[in-house]
Amino acid sequence: MSHPGIPTGVHVLCEAAGRVLLMRRAGTGFFDGLYSLPGGHVEPGESVLHAAARELWEETGLQVAADALEWLGVVHRLSDTNRIDFFVRARKWVGEATLREPDKCDQLQWFERARLPAAMVPYVRTALEAGEGPWMRELGWTGVGRCS
Repeated sequence: MSHPGIPTGVHVLCEAAGRVLLMRRAGTGFFDGLYSLPGGHVEPGESVLHAAARELWEETGLQVAADALEWLGVVHRLSDTNRIDFFVRARKWVGEATLREPDKCDQLQWFERARLPAAMVPYVRTALEAGEGPWMRELGWTGVGRCS
């Protein structure tokens, strides 16, 4: 029996003065029009924390060191396939956030934590509502699987 790898994502929470940095997805065919945290796929041979730093830089221009990232939680979700998404917080970063991938995102904005936009990627909203970590959430599953 083949056991293909599970697509793994990472999302980075940047929060300053009670405001969260969110990006509105566009042109990707994946949750376009909805806000999400900066992030993306973990590449083969790449650690989750390295992917977080790389994705944050590629999408926003913010630079963060791996030792300035802390684990928040994990979402194991059933989407188009079985997926795992890690959430980390950047405790400090260097630079000003700018929109660096306009082909994937049409807006970059800081939102008050208490007033997040209604149009958000559902599992990202769930993660933000989970609060301080560590936590684990499972989404999209309809019952307990059988062992075989």
